[in-house]
Amino acid sequence: MPINIAVGREMTIIYLDRKGSISQRRIQVQGVQGERVKAYCYTARAPRVFLRTGILAAREVQAAGAGVRLGMVGVAGAGHAG
Repeated sequence: MPINIAVGREMTIIYLDRKGSISQRRIQVQGVQGERVKAYCYTARAPRVFLRTGILAAREVQAAGAGVRLGMVGVAGAGHAG
């Protein structure tokens, strides 16, 4: 399922950086240009650019009690239980 990244939205993402480190980030999406997502990262307290290919999962931060949508992308070598 493709991940929906919408400008102006506050999101929580699971991110795989170029060094192979995985982190959870809370971001405010400021722009999307091709494979780059420009955002303010509340975790780092600074603007950041994330590669779409590194975003493993994302969910929109919503008001308490609202439904949550989660998008996931496949990771090489990951198996499915079933």
